[in-house]
Amino acid sequence: MSFEVFAFILAILISIALIFFAIWNIIAFDDLKTDYKNPVDLCNNLNPLVLPEYGVHLFVSLLLLVGGQWTAFLFNLPLIVYNIHRYANRPVMSVPGLYDPTEVMNASEMSRCQKEGWIKLAFFLLSFFYYLYRMMYALLA
Repeated sequence: MSFEVFAFILAILISIALIFFAIWNIIAFDDLKTDYKNPVDLCNNLNPLVLPEYGVHLFVSLLLLVGGQWTAFLFNLPLIVYNIHRYANRPVMSVPGLYDPTEVMNASEMSRCQKEGWIKLAFFLLSFFYYLYRMMYALLA
């Protein structure tokens, strides 16, 4: 098995985990919107997942770059840049994460976070199918 096949198998498995992170984010904000969850619980549940999500996504992107998959890396680069920008401009907090309980109840912030979750879900689903296609292509080549 070549490194390319290994990289795409690992990328598929990691993209499945990232899809679950995105779904968890969408469900959490929907619960907040419908008053099933309070903002403090939401932030306590989502903030610990932010850095692992970013780290895992960066890891798979760098793995693909090391494997010589420039197209896959360039496909992931905009989300990496967005994640870095988003984390650099986060609210001032004492814990790592993006979500502040005082700001997350703002309607525009909640809407933006929900849209971000849906866009990430679509991105990770596209990534999953692209990695699956490239893995099959690498196996048959």
